[in-house]
Amino acid sequence: MMFSKILLNWYKINSRDFPWRRTKDPYKIWLSEIILQQTRIEQGMPYYIKFIKRFPTIFHLAKSKEEVIFKLWQGLGYYSRASNLHFTAKFIVNKYNGEFPKSFVELKKLKGIGDYTASAIASICFDISEAVIDGNVYRFLSRFFGIDTPINTNLGFKIFKEKANKLIKGNSPGDFNQAIMDFGSIQCKPKNPNCKACIFSTKCFALKNKKVEYYPQKKNNLELKTRFFNYLVIYNSKKQIVLEKINRKGIWNKLYQFPLIESDKIINHPDNKFQEIIQKFSNEQSLQITLINKKLITHKLSHQKLIIQFWGVKLDEIYSLPVKKNKIFSLPVPIVIEKFLTQFYNTLT
Repeated sequence: MMFSKILLNWYKINSRDFPWRRTKDPYKIWLSEIILQQTRIEQGMPYYIKFIKRFPTIFHLAKSKEEVIFKLWQGLGYYSRASNLHFTAKFIVNKYNGEFPKSFVELKKLKGIGDYTASAIASICFDISEAVIDGNVYRFLSRFFGIDTPINTNLGFKIFKEKANKLIKGNSPGDFNQAIMDFGSIQCKPKNPNCKACIFSTKCFALKNKKVEYYPQKKNNLELKTRFFNYLVIYNSKKQIVLEKINRKGIWNKLYQFPLIESDKIINHPDNKFQEIIQKFSNEQSLQITLINKKLITHKLSHQKLIIQFWGVKLDEIYSLPVKKNKIFSLPVPIVIEKFLTQFYNTLT
């Protein structure tokens, strides 16, 4: 098809050079795709390099402790990706002796591997004609063909997947998938694309109809839920602190955090819940609890907004606390707590 020929010719000239494009090793392709989910390439690149250096093969990754992986992942968010990465590495090593399945269907059965990642691995590593669908592909195809079905619906995914699978037929699938993603990222950008310089300008439905900014369409997203987090920073003069492992479904599962009190609004004074937590580590009854961050910290996640306050309480050194000074910065914590520790830990006196 002329569309595919034009796109692939463009890709030969404009393709971006990334480390994962210099290989057809399924492990490295898989790792790059998991890291880059919900993550910009500029942000994800250093993580990919760190992971490959620390875990050069899937066997190294499978043998690692989950806590080590979480610490390396810190700052990327969506920590279930790291958990699934470790689980699937162990599964592939134990069931397939470290070899990835060479079937799109079998790849999709692996934990943490959805249609997009399975399509990328299958096409790039095993030359299987299975199109990837990501934000760049949605945007480019919706504009070019004038598809106004919302992209965040099952019907939208089905329509775009079928369209892309027709276009990929008869081409080098790995190159086609990388070409269409690059084109969406470089040329058919979300805001103010340079349509005059576009190789598809004469055929683009959106450009012809002056609707470039209209595409792609999405169903209205739910409003962000606002939550109020009060972290209790318990420490002693030895600079030992209290960090607890999160063992619940939801954000930051399996990471470490300060004892948390969630309130239904911003609070100005500690209440009995604070004392209950402190008494787990001290017998003193009248300890002073002070607000450390005078300015509220706002931390936005995909579906919620966190309003965070850190409350400090110092115990006498006779009270030994669970996290010693030399271990504090080795534990995986949410990035907002990492930033707090980096900024305030040395000021705790």
